[in-house]
Amino acid sequence: MTTLPPIRETIAKHGLSASKALGQNFLLDEQLLDRIAALPGDLTGANVLEVGPGPGGLTRALLRAGANVTAIEMDARCLPALDELSDAFPGQLTVIQGDAMKLDHGEVMKGAPFHVLSNLPYNVGTALFVRWLSGEDWPPQKSGQWQSLTLMFQREVAERIVAKAGTGAYGRLAVLAQWRSSAKLAMKVHRSAFTPPPKVMSAIVHVTAGEAPEGVNAKTLERLTEAAFGQRRKMLRQSLKGVPGALDAMEAVGIEPTRRAETVSVDEFIALARALKD
Repeated sequence: MTTLPPIRETIAKHGLSASKALGQNFLLDEQLLDRIAALPGDLTGANVLEVGPGPGGLTRALLRAGANVTAIEMDARCLPALDELSDAFPGQLTVIQGDAMKLDHGEVMKGAPFHVLSNLPYNVGTALFVRWLSGEDWPPQKSGQWQSLTLMFQREVAERIVAKAGTGAYGRLAVLAQWRSSAKLAMKVHRSAFTPPPKVMSAIVHVTAGEAPEGVNAKTLERLTEAAFGQRRKMLRQSLKGVPGALDAMEAVGIEPTRRAETVSVDEFIALARALKD
């Protein structure tokens, strides 16, 4: 393995600066990056998908951990720095220039189960997360999709993902992340760790897939949560009136129609989706 210069020197060498339009913020602390790479466990020989590697800070840590990394990078300016990593870790890194929102990640990873580790660009992080949590095939690794998700978000978004019913942060993201997965806040990251420092603090969420409850259609649950939390200040009888059968389903499972979405637990949303399917 070739000795690599500090990330800061690589950024300077290639004249890189974080693009606000692409939601970029670069992490430079290699000890912190090694800790992030260790969160899923031993990655020796594991397949890892990284979205938005930028100059390759986290990529380095993943390669040092022994992972086989496929990195999707939209910013052509970063490709020369990533090419240097490919040379330093022969056979371990594949770089794809493109938009992760437009690519089939299963195809990109050639049908083999993979871990996702990313300091996600702020402007696409939530959309990608919802995409990874969606779909009827579960657990996802059985169909050549992800085994775990270890993702950097703005701390407010991370807290929404792990929130419990009845709290101010609880919403659609929490239900989608928790109804058939385990989601935990794995690490908080101070804004000063980034270049340039973002205006907000960050945190890393770690998600592993669990067993899907029987008799629940994922699209039904997604539609329910979208409607319920789309008008979260309104009573369920109002916010769910556009979902055919929802009012009857609420009566069948004993959910009062005068309640609001943030008071309905994950288990209650599961019961409601199951009743709607029936």
